Amino acid sequence: MSEQGFVQHFVCTLDEARKIVDRYPEHWVSNCGCREGTGACKRSRIDVCLQFQAKTAAGGSGMHKITRQEVEDILEEARTKMLVSRPFRDPDVPGGIEGICFCCDDCCLYFKKHEEACDRGASMERTDPTACIDCGACVESCYFYAREVGPDGLVVDSEKCFGCGLCAGVCEAGAITMVQR
Repeated sequence: MSEQGFVQHFVCTLDEARKIVDRYPEHWVSNCGCREGTGACKRSRIDVCLQFQAKTAAGGSGMHKITRQEVEDILEEARTKMLVSRPFRDPDVPGGIEGICFCCDDCCLYFKKHEEACDRGASMERTDPTACIDCGACVESCYFYAREVGPDGLVVDSEKCFGCGLCAGVCEAGAITMVQR
């Protein structure tokens, strides 16, 4: 990468990922480098590294052009399999995005080793404690460990929230919304 301090990935909600996808007329997909390197993922299929140009920094094999319907299938896979949307920046184009990794806690090195820098997203969780039923579904879905159910109910550490929105997607009580950071 070119400049010092460059952080390639950032986190966003699935809705924000869809808006990014809509900005690009063509799409490619490759296998996830993490899934290839660590073996089979228990959470999702291997070909979920979405790209917006034919050559990117993505490290997985099997790169090929896909249709808009295939992009929609990947977005649906991300929603149903609880994958975190992690767009990756183009180091040569300010504000440019090369693609989106869809990551999980089962095989992705980002969540397993926490060695790679990743920026927080533009959104963050907002939990209405009066609506929360302390079911714990949001705790299980938070790969960033920002939520836990203690003896007095749900405890949220907003400083740990990266803004993926998985918690809001599983909250049956509607107690969690995503707001601008």
